[in-house]
Amino acid sequence: MDSNCQPPTGARTGSNRAVFLDRDGTVSEEVGYLNHIERLRVYPFSGPAIRKLNEAGLATVMVTNQSGVARGYFPEELVEEVHAELQRELGAAGARLDAIYYCPHHPDGRVDPYRRECDCRKPRLGMIDRAARELSLDLSRSFVVGDRYLDMELGFRSGACPVLVMTGYGRGEYAYGRSAWPRQPEHVAENLLDAADWILSRAGGTP
Repeated sequence: MDSNCQPPTGARTGSNRAVFLDRDGTVSEEVGYLNHIERLRVYPFSGPAIRKLNEAGLATVMVTNQSGVARGYFPEELVEEVHAELQRELGAAGARLDAIYYCPHHPDGRVDPYRRECDCRKPRLGMIDRAARELSLDLSRSFVVGDRYLDMELGFRSGACPVLVMTGYGRGEYAYGRSAWPRQPEHVAENLLDAADWILSRAGGTP
């Protein structure tokens, strides 16, 4: 794996490799704040992409910022409802997420106790570190896929390989923002299916 994908000193590692997936703009359509279950639109390629990763034995873990809870745009119960529906739709395509982690906090939020600084809001490492502990994941052999630079930064900080997708905010961020990025993604993919194929080519199709 290339040098910019090596784990930082002291990174927690286990025995399993994983693909960490952003939610909005990566697995499902970016609609701003998803404040009603009927606004959930899972990309048609997400099920086949995640199924490929499942079949190859890579853990698939969603890590998503959901500051709309702290901002008072929707209750935390809606986040849980959306994730249950997301799992149902993926299941219908023969795919699954092995775990879902989300951050409902924001320092400028209007709702207590969600208005606070936290260690889980991406690109901080709280969610990915928790997943590594609970699922015994080797971050140095894992990948982070998302449509924002903050997802790439999560990959860099954790030692996982960062892959940018052109769905969601990806195309715009890459076109107009990448010149200011301190580090570039390891790979730029058209969408999650393209990203999954590239990851499997790097992973040799085996865990």
